[in-house]
Amino acid sequence: MSTVVVNDDPMIRTETLQAALGDDIDVVTATLDSSADIIEAAGDAHALVVDVNTPVPADVFEACEALEIVARAGVGVDGVDIPAAADHGVTVVNVPDYCREEVSTHAVSLLLGSIRRLNVYDRAVKRGEWDWADGQPIHRLTGETVGFLSFGQLARATAEKLAGFDCEIVAADPYVDSEEMADYGVEKVPLDELLETADHVSVHAPLTDETRHLFDREAFGKMSETAVLVNVGRGGIIDEEALVWALENDEIAAAGLDVIEDEPLTDSPLADRDDVILTPHAAFYSEESLAELNEHIATDILAVFDGEEPAGYIDPEADWL
Repeated sequence: MSTVVVNDDPMIRTETLQAALGDDIDVVTATLDSSADIIEAAGDAHALVVDVNTPVPADVFEACEALEIVARAGVGVDGVDIPAAADHGVTVVNVPDYCREEVSTHAVSLLLGSIRRLNVYDRAVKRGEWDWADGQPIHRLTGETVGFLSFGQLARATAEKLAGFDCEIVAADPYVDSEEMADYGVEKVPLDELLETADHVSVHAPLTDETRHLFDREAFGKMSETAVLVNVGRGGIIDEEALVWALENDEIAAAGLDVIEDEPLTDSPLADRDDVILTPHAAFYSEESLAELNEHIATDILAVFDGEEPAGYIDPEADWL
């Protein structure tokens, strides 16, 4: 009997996986906080399912000789040592578009909430104040330019939603050509031009050596003083010290962040600011998206066990980041 070890996380639904995989496969839940935990729990396992907070370094692949597949319950695979997996013949998969609706809706919500200063009004009213002027200044979104860092599936869904607001959309992504962007009514521009011309910026990129702390003081200095910065990509893309500096010095107007560099949020000046909306890496979530996530994972595990290429296959030779 094949064994699948899954991380003990609410987004990984063991019952859904077991039902989809069938009775011939044993699904085991374990707490996987470290590579030592993984090696202990999955030493003889054939499949491993992990969440975003569970790193899978090279020593896991060296120790878990029966392992055939690592499934990331989500999109980002930056915590998985993909070259090491390939060296040991282990397939790595993700589920790149399971939360397309959720993340795009969340990104637009953070943008609109920041533009309309909803957090400012909410805090003021709860303090007993009742004054529309507490939110000044507010500018309308219609007709403004929104710039996207990265233009994958989640960004494209966000662009489709923003089209209803008559926004101009530009995007910086070295891996997507201008013709493909044009199909969505989006203009491809260099990053510097995006920072200098966009009224607002929405980050959808993965965390790589190239994107880490891409938003530093220099980048903020190029942005509009009325700009809202939204991040539904990865927290480390934004230098948070630089973000606080930019907000304090009116380099930008506000930020809506679903991700931060060190999660969960502990002692951060961002928490006390009226010009920052924070959500706890929740953009992916709806009951429907989690059902789809677990069904896709089960399908990919079965494909690998049957010697087929899974739908979420991560090519170690490609620019998978």
